[in-house]
Amino acid sequence: MNREALILGVGATPFGRHLDRGAGDLVGQAAHEALRDAGLTPADVGAVFHATVSQKAIDGQHMIPGQVALRPHGFAGVPVVNVENACAGGATALWLAIAHVRAGLSDVALAVGVDKLVCADPAQGLAVFDGAMDIAHREETLAALAALTEPLPPELSADGDRSVFTEIYASLARAHMQRFGTTEAHLAAVSAKNHAHSVHNPRAHFRRAFTAQEILAARRVAWPLTVPMCSPVSDGAAAVVVTCSDFTRDESAVAVLSSVLLSGTDRAADDAGRHIGRRAALAAYEKAGIGPQDVDVAEVHDATAFGEIQQVENLGFCPIGDGGPWSASGAGALGGTVPVNPSGGLESRGHPVSATGLAQVFELVSQLRGRAGERQVPDAHIAIAENGGGLYGIEEAVAAVTILGRTR
Repeated sequence: MNREALILGVGATPFGRHLDRGAGDLVGQAAHEALRDAGLTPADVGAVFHATVSQKAIDGQHMIPGQVALRPHGFAGVPVVNVENACAGGATALWLAIAHVRAGLSDVALAVGVDKLVCADPAQGLAVFDGAMDIAHREETLAALAALTEPLPPELSADGDRSVFTEIYASLARAHMQRFGTTEAHLAAVSAKNHAHSVHNPRAHFRRAFTAQEILAARRVAWPLTVPMCSPVSDGAAAVVVTCSDFTRDESAVAVLSSVLLSGTDRAADDAGRHIGRRAALAAYEKAGIGPQDVDVAEVHDATAFGEIQQVENLGFCPIGDGGPWSASGAGALGGTVPVNPSGGLESRGHPVSATGLAQVFELVSQLRGRAGERQVPDAHIAIAENGGGLYGIEEAVAAVTILGRTR
């Protein structure tokens, strides 16, 4: 059996600082919002796929976090599968829910993702990211990334606290700059565009517009990255209800055209054509029977502005190496060729790790339904989400690409 998968409901909390709320409270809000959107109740759900890292790393809930978080919200008796896949945890939960429904194991599955990373001790929240790489070979990995370019002069050294992944993105950005001529101005253009988009997203962590000049003048985190170019540490949850055409004929349902999840491979640093994001995108396009020219709107994993530059290349919106100029041209802005991150992206919507991939789908479903308000992409029919997680070697350890289509 391989039934057509549909997304019938989506829900998400506002992302931001929620010091007074627990992970269970947040995930319960998102799950019930998604079910209300679908016109369903917990009793209709055949399986739940629950993604988190913070309940384990920060709360110490190393086992059964999904059961603990969800039973108080009416999800008793139903199978709950706990998922961890770094920043791609939410997208992985969705991939599992889609496969579950397509296989006919349930008519309705729920994918949820939640993380609470804002702590009284900021270093505790940042430390969560240390485990998203091969910790046994941490120093060798960082040294290999640093070796992709010439050492930084002292005047370009980092300022202040930062996560290990900020250093990783900075190393990859510098390598891209050296090879393709990408500039700080290109990075600032991406960041300014995403912060401008976030002004119209009431669920975004930050809703302030910045000029490219303000972004370039902001505090440096790890050259060439400044603070507004990087995603904040956020709390939040998101949820997606997956069903099939056998279960519903609701015209608001969105079709899952393809859902791809891949792990990285060993490749040469200059072999960009085999980048995990590129391989995942090509596989997703093939399964959906479309190409990048058919995409109307995209959400990509811009944990830093460089991430978006790299992913618009991987998704085929421009040639490899041209992501900086393409972005600076306005092609990825609302009103451009392919609007990218109309939600504001991770840089301003926020990045509660395991909720991020599902928040991308929340945005794209809103776009395909024509319900995105001032950030609406006109007449959007095809949408794509790219969500990466962790690091192994010189690229993400996992990548997920999901393509959605309007059914009505």
